[in-house]
Amino acid sequence: MEADIMLQTIAIVISVFSLMVSVVTVWLTLLRKGKLKMTQPTMVFFGPDGPIGPQKVVLRTLLYSTARRGHIVENMFVKLRCGETTQTFSVWCYGDNPWVRGSGLRVGYEGIAYYHHFLLHDTITKWEFANGEYLVEVFASLVNVPKPLLLSRLHLSISKELSTALRTRDCGIFFDWWPDSQQYHPRIDFTMGIGNVSK
Repeated sequence: MEADIMLQTIAIVISVFSLMVSVVTVWLTLLRKGKLKMTQPTMVFFGPDGPIGPQKVVLRTLLYSTARRGHIVENMFVKLRCGETTQTFSVWCYGDNPWVRGSGLRVGYEGIAYYHHFLLHDTITKWEFANGEYLVEVFASLVNVPKPLLLSRLHLSISKELSTALRTRDCGIFFDWWPDSQQYHPRIDFTMGIGNVSK
C-alpha cells in the first residue's frame, strides 16, 4: 500500500515537472516577445553614394532577436547630431552586393548581418560632413510598434583635415572598430568614396 502511494507520488511529481518544462518551453519559443538588438558595428562609413550621389552613412552590423519569435523591421533610419545640427538619413537600403531598398526585414534569434546604407532624401540637395564630434543614433521601426526603437548610439569624430578631404576629393571616411581599444579609428578611403561599400 505504501509502495503504491510512493509510486503515485513520484508519478505526480514527474508529471508536474514535465508540465512546467513544457510551459517554460512554449513561453520561450512561442510567447516571449524578446527585444531587437544590434551588435557593435565593425565599420561605419561617411561619404558620397557614388561620384555625384548624395551623402550617406553605411554601417556593418548584426541584427538579432533575444527571443525565438523574432521581429519584423519595417524601416530603419539614422540620425546624426553634431553640435546644434541634427540630420536624419531616412532612405534605408541593405545587403552585401548588390544592396536593395529596405522594405521589411525579418530578424530572428540567430541574427542577420548586412551592410545598412542610409541616404539623404531627394529633397535634401546639400549636406556636408563638417568637422566635429558626431553622435550617430540608429533607429528601427517595427511592425505594430508606434514608436521607433533606438538600437545604438555611436560616437565618432571628424577632424578638419578629414572634412576638407570629403569636400574636395572623391572619397569617404571609413571608421574601423578596434575591439582592443574599444574605439573607432577613421581613415580616408577612395574606393569606398565611389559607392563600392558592399565589396
